[in-house]
Amino acid sequence: MKAALYTLGCKVNQYESQVMAEALAAHGYTITDASDSADVYVVNSCTVTSESDRKTRQIVRRLKRQNPDAAVVLTGCMPQAYPDAAEALCEADIVLGNRSNARLLEALDDFFAHRERLLLTRAHESGDPFVPCAIHSFYGRTRAEIKIEDGCNRFCAYCAIPYARGRVRSKKLADIRAEASALGSAGYAEIVLVGINLSAYADGEYDLCDAVRAASESDAVKRVRLGSLEPDHLTDSLIDRLSACEKLCPQFHISLQSGCDATLRRMNRHYSADEYRSLCRKLRERFPDCTLSTDVMVGFPGETQADHAASLAFVREIGFEKTHVFPYSPRSGTRAADMPDQVPKAVKERRAAEMIAATDAIRAAYLRSRIGTCVQVLLEEDGCGHTANYLPVRISGDCPASGFVTVQITDADSETCIGAVR
Repeated sequence: MKAALYTLGCKVNQYESQVMAEALAAHGYTITDASDSADVYVVNSCTVTSESDRKTRQIVRRLKRQNPDAAVVLTGCMPQAYPDAAEALCEADIVLGNRSNARLLEALDDFFAHRERLLLTRAHESGDPFVPCAIHSFYGRTRAEIKIEDGCNRFCAYCAIPYARGRVRSKKLADIRAEASALGSAGYAEIVLVGINLSAYADGEYDLCDAVRAASESDAVKRVRLGSLEPDHLTDSLIDRLSACEKLCPQFHISLQSGCDATLRRMNRHYSADEYRSLCRKLRERFPDCTLSTDVMVGFPGETQADHAASLAFVREIGFEKTHVFPYSPRSGTRAADMPDQVPKAVKERRAAEMIAATDAIRAAYLRSRIGTCVQVLLEEDGCGHTANYLPVRISGDCPASGFVTVQITDADSETCIGAVR
């Protein structure tokens, strides 16, 4: 039998899809592309915005319509946070949720034996352990991700993720070391450590820096990269210790959400714009040639035009090398959904367009500034790859199919640098 996985959302979801793919393969399934004909389709959903939920519903319905005899499995954050909405999506034959992913094989065997719909979501509970998991490869990727943390305790006013992911829990340091070593031996020269609130990683007395060191121990691993980080966990001590990790990539994605203090307070974010500014300065001082990327939300309830202008000015001041901009999306069950002064959709879209135009200009200028430099690139596919600080590079002319190459940057467009192998 053939199985295909369709993954929406973050790198944690990508990792968990790989875990499920390996479990399916070990159970005798052939893993195929989601665009191919299959007996099983697993939709690993995201619920960070209402648009994410819409995409999930659309994909599940399309897969069932095109493959009526196949088993369509819905899992991930959407059914976990909103089980009633998932149950109402009758095209999903099996509904799991990320807490029940370990039951995938059992559920499929049951479904094919009886052809009866299965609803198997279970709510996260306080004290849930980190479920042991490991992967041995990463289909179609040059770099491999390792999930080392799950859950979030923050309860930002706009966010449903604590309901979808439960409380903070972390992978054992020894398990990180073993998984990174195995992936390095399998040919993955770069390891990306990911989590829902990655900065909160803790295994007893060990913290995120110890996790980086554990992933770095294998000689086969040449780079270790960090996923998205929360600013208030990045203490001076942690930054100093991370700066001594030779394999750590000098690229940091640090969630901002807004550069306006009044908006940050309404969001229940635990830092000020000035504290965030200081953090960026420290990182650029301690990590030469580092890049900073972030997420920015526009149109949060109560955001005035002056608040938006303050956030825009802050983003311009920091000069992020890359910024993901998105309009606020109400999520049922969160405080922000019931806040007064909801911003009209047209205003949110106008502010998003203004923020995107500004951040795109900053990124284009950064890419152009790299012309004339020599960089080391880990090739990924079709002659493209990334540097340690995540500069995207496209090779013009001949180049190897994979591995590290030294590249002279000769040009840049709005999305990538262009260069030739030296």
